[in-house]
Amino acid sequence: MNPSQEAQLIEQCRTDAAAFGQVFDAWYKPVFGYIMRRTGDYDLSKDIAAETFLKAFLKIGGFQWRGIRLSSWLYRIATNELNQYYRSSKYKPQSLQQLMENPQMEKLLHENADDEREVMEQELKAYDDYNRIRQNLLKLDIKYQEVISLRYFEQKSNAEISEILGKNEGTIKSLLSRGLEKLRNML
Repeated sequence: MNPSQEAQLIEQCRTDAAAFGQVFDAWYKPVFGYIMRRTGDYDLSKDIAAETFLKAFLKIGGFQWRGIRLSSWLYRIATNELNQYYRSSKYKPQSLQQLMENPQMEKLLHENADDEREVMEQELKAYDDYNRIRQNLLKLDIKYQEVISLRYFEQKSNAEISEILGKNEGTIKSLLSRGLEKLRNML
């Protein structure tokens, strides 16, 4: 989706709540995958993804188009939710009850849930090296986890990571370099 299409979609979402389904359809799987790769826990990932998209749904009316891609905004919300999870001893989604009260969002989240769960669990089991790297990645500071996950698991460019995390590109390059060095030393 190009930037002008995203801008049109955002405008549609402001006047028609059902248009948010297009946002959900386009970005749920990549955002959920990002969360799943960061946590390694399917149920927790579903909770965090639900909270991410609920917050986006509730705040899309206030989203101001400033050249930041809609996907970057969604990844930023997901990253903030992950950070909240890692800061607290037990993650408690703030708006999950609101999600369950909205039949449109509930339907979108639960479509093909069993199939999705099976596929994700099979993929996760198939990558033993990934699990080993992820376990060591979790030992790093959050700032390194974020940039490494976005760069290598989500295939984001340094510019996109800069947008998502709200940091300049030079800082992103530095964090990547230092984080990878620390990860290599652990492996």
